[in-house]
Amino acid sequence: MEKGINCCFSAMMTNSYTFVITSIAAFIVMRVLYVIYWSGKPLCTKPAKPFSTLIVLGSGGHTAEMLNLLSVLNTDRFAPRFYIAAATDNMSLHKARLFENSLIDKVDCVQLTGVVENAQFMQIYRSREVGQSYLTSVGTTLTAIIHALWLMIKIRPQVIICNGPGTCVPLCVIAFLFKVVGIRWSSTFYVESIARVKRLSLSGSLLYQLRMADQFFVQWPQLQKKYPRAHLVGCLM
Repeated sequence: MEKGINCCFSAMMTNSYTFVITSIAAFIVMRVLYVIYWSGKPLCTKPAKPFSTLIVLGSGGHTAEMLNLLSVLNTDRFAPRFYIAAATDNMSLHKARLFENSLIDKVDCVQLTGVVENAQFMQIYRSREVGQSYLTSVGTTLTAIIHALWLMIKIRPQVIICNGPGTCVPLCVIAFLFKVVGIRWSSTFYVESIARVKRLSLSGSLLYQLRMADQFFVQWPQLQKKYPRAHLVGCLM
């Protein structure tokens, strides 16, 4: 008799656990679908204050393209601005500082050596350095993800602008997860590099296929035809 009761109790507990796990999984799936559906759509019609903006820089031509893009934006609407580059990429942050100081010079607020009040400059660990073995990159990738999580909790940007460097992927993934769990709703704008004519970069492909970018832009018509959810903006350089 007692054995039968124990078996019945175990079956009930198993069914309860199954129900709870199924309910949680269903909720997560519904929440992810909700985030994907509303991403890129305006959430309110009230006049917005300036948006705190995270700008991801990268070595090579990524930073030059990004600064060229920022030069045509109304920077007063995107403030404060947080520039992030890889820990080994000091040149990109130097260029970003010069860009911010040029904005200040235009309004004659301070001299070139003045303090840039609307901008902060940060560095993030790379997931993998060029030439690094895949075995050792496991540890560096985990470190980069933890560091990216800490930065996103600290900044909690409303807008993320990126154009292809690999450092943007963990930041965009965390921003998407923040939407799912309700921590922060960040709008991610991805502009594919002008160097990508026929196919997307690895970073762009990941964000496009996983639908983690609210708005996805390309600079070549043949690329837009291949990826129809992308918006064609023409050559920005």
